[in-house]
Formats: sequence, structure tokens, C-alpha cells
Amino acid sequence: MWGIVPAAGRGSRIQPLAFSKELLPVGSRLRDGVERPCAVSEHLVERMIRGGARKICFVISPGKSDIVEYFGAGYGETPIAYVVQPRPSGLCDAIFSALPLIAPDEPVIVGLPDTIWLPQDALIQLPDDTLSFLLFPVERPENFDAVVTDRSGAVREIQVKQPDAATNWIWGAFKMPGRVLIELHALWRARLCADEYIGTLVNAYLAAGGRALGVRAGSAYVDVGTLDGYRAAMTLLTGPDEAAAEARLTLGTPAAQAPAALRPAG
Repeated sequence: MWGIVPAAGRGSRIQPLAFSKELLPVGSRLRDGVERPCAVSEHLVERMIRGGARKICFVISPGKSDIVEYFGAGYGETPIAYVVQPRPSGLCDAIFSALPLIAPDEPVIVGLPDTIWLPQDALIQLPDDTLSFLLFPVERPENFDAVVTDRSGAVREIQVKQPDAATNWIWGAFKMPGRVLIELHALWRARLCADEYIGTLVNAYLAAGGRALGVRAGSAYVDVGTLDGYRAAMTLLTGPDEAAAEARLTLGTPAAQAPAALRPAG
């Protein structure tokens, strides 16, 4: 199973920074008994690994070599590949940039690297054989992509940053078999690559007879791509409840940051 991390965006909402927004320090890990800071995107990588991903693909822009320098060839035992999106052209274009790596029968997880969400293992609730969205309740759904479902969980519509959103449940990650990713790419091309957001493309996919499932397995979601969101993430991960225990990453270390004795040979 692949985990696709779209990380080619400019991060204009939280600039100026001297580095890519995906490397913002949020949370920590213990190394030799010493607490060390972690990059925000590491939280998504660990959640993908908990959800079954065995390979990670970062989609980056030509100017984001600092992500390659930070992560190196892998995260713990999980290898990392990199695909370059020539120019920021929206989430759909970023995701489809990884398509040459994906086999039709291979499940794919997609998440956003500037988000923090709980619980850590929520992705295991998503099926491998259906386009499915991991849903989270938020107070301001108009700032996100709200997912309208029926009582069985079938997705009826995705409302992209709609002021009068019909639900407060938004998607924070999604999963599908590779064949569905191929179908979505073909539909995107048929629509002249006009869809910037995955929500509008999925609406067209549903209208053409496709099927998607919404799974309400998330409990907390924070977008770290703004200054207010960054503050909220720091509060979430230092709170008195289960979040405090989830602030510390435990599954691995970026290969480029690991002690020399722990780096893969080669």
C-alpha cells in the first residue's frame, strides 16, 4: 500500500518561512532519552504507516529540496520516494503526479502533510476496495471540504469550502484502490484537468455512477497551514487528554535524521 503526501504547495498562508511548511516543528520524539522536535508532516507519515502504508511518496515542487534533505530515503523501515510536480496546480494534479508508481490492484492513502488529527490509527477504519473518506467533525466546515453522506455512509456530495455547508463533517484523508485512482485521473483529463480540488472531481465521479464512502472515525482535526492553526495544533498535542500521549512520535525517524548507526547501508 502506498501513502501519497502532496507537498508541492507554496504554503502562502503561513509564510514567510525559511523552509517548507511541511517541516514546521510540531510535537516531538524521544531519542536517547532526550526529547527532540518533529516536523508536522511526520505525523501524517506515521498515521499512514499505522493505516497499512508500506511505501510513502512525497509529491514536491522543484524548490522543496529541503523535504528530501530532511526525510532522506525513508522513515524507519518504510521507504520514501519523491515525485516532482513542475508547478503548483492544485491537489488533483499533485496526487496524479504519483500515478506512475501505483498498480491498479494496490491500495492508496492520501493525506495532507500540514494537518494534525486524532486518533492516530483512524485510517485502519477505511476499506481497501472502495474510495473512502476519513471524516472529522469541525466547528467551521465552510473552511474545509464538507462531506454529505446518507445514513449508510455513502457519499452524496462534497461541498468545497461552501459557506452554508450542510454538515460539519469534513474529510481529512482518503483511501482507494489504484484502479479508482486511474479512473479519477481519466475523468480529470476528460474534464480538461479543470478540477483543482478533489471534491469537485469526486462530485463528477459520483454523478457518473461512481461510489464513495464516508467513515466518521475521526475525533479531532487541525489545519496547521495558518498561524492560528499552528497554535491550535500545539495546544492539541499538549492537552490533558489522549492528545498529549499522541504528541510524541514513536514508529520511526526520517532516515536523514537518524543516528549514523541506524541509517540504511548504501
